[in-house]
Amino acid sequence: MQAPPQACVPVKGGGRFPVRRIYCIGRNYAAHAIEMGHDPDREPPFFFQKNPDNLIGPDEDFPYPPQTSDVHFEVEMVVALSKGGRGIRVEDATDHIYGYGVGLDMTRRDLQSVAKEMRRPWEIAKAFEASAPCSAIVPATEIGHPTEGEVWVKVNGELRQSGDLNQMIWKTPEMISYLSDFFELAPGDLIFSGTPSGVGAISRGDTMLAHVDGVGELTVRVV
Repeated sequence: MQAPPQACVPVKGGGRFPVRRIYCIGRNYAAHAIEMGHDPDREPPFFFQKNPDNLIGPDEDFPYPPQTSDVHFEVEMVVALSKGGRGIRVEDATDHIYGYGVGLDMTRRDLQSVAKEMRRPWEIAKAFEASAPCSAIVPATEIGHPTEGEVWVKVNGELRQSGDLNQMIWKTPEMISYLSDFFELAPGDLIFSGTPSGVGAISRGDTMLAHVDGVGELTVRVV
């Protein structure tokens, strides 16, 4: 039996970024936390994971998944790590970043709602095939470390979701530091940094355009 290939995302300008793990922070924008029925002022950060083979690249379509009738888009800035470790200090965290991308945390919302009601894990709603569309990674040496700028999604040309990176409750260095207290981070790890309010459903035939200021755009067609 042949082993599956190493999961990778492209790097802007050439090359590939091999992916080890994908961490996703939940409810990291206050308005989105409220939108999902939670109080952002009372919650510490929490994370879930997607699998590296859930990634699809910027030239790939998103196949509408089975066992659902309510698939939502969630636009996020993606952080790609070039160094890892444990107990990373907040002030040292950006030294571990290789670059940034634009991602979509695709979610079977109806299955997530059932999982929440039954107090079960979210993987069935979050970690399915093609659930992590991601743009090319732009090296931080080219763009620095974005802390503000618009984050939005248009579906068929209509603005559906928008926010600003400065609305993140837990900033990028804080996320890296917090994660490193619970996991040993490593080169090749991706962190999906949370989504603003305005998440919504998509249908077959839709085209999503996801944007993060200073990082880039990602176009994904739903088939």
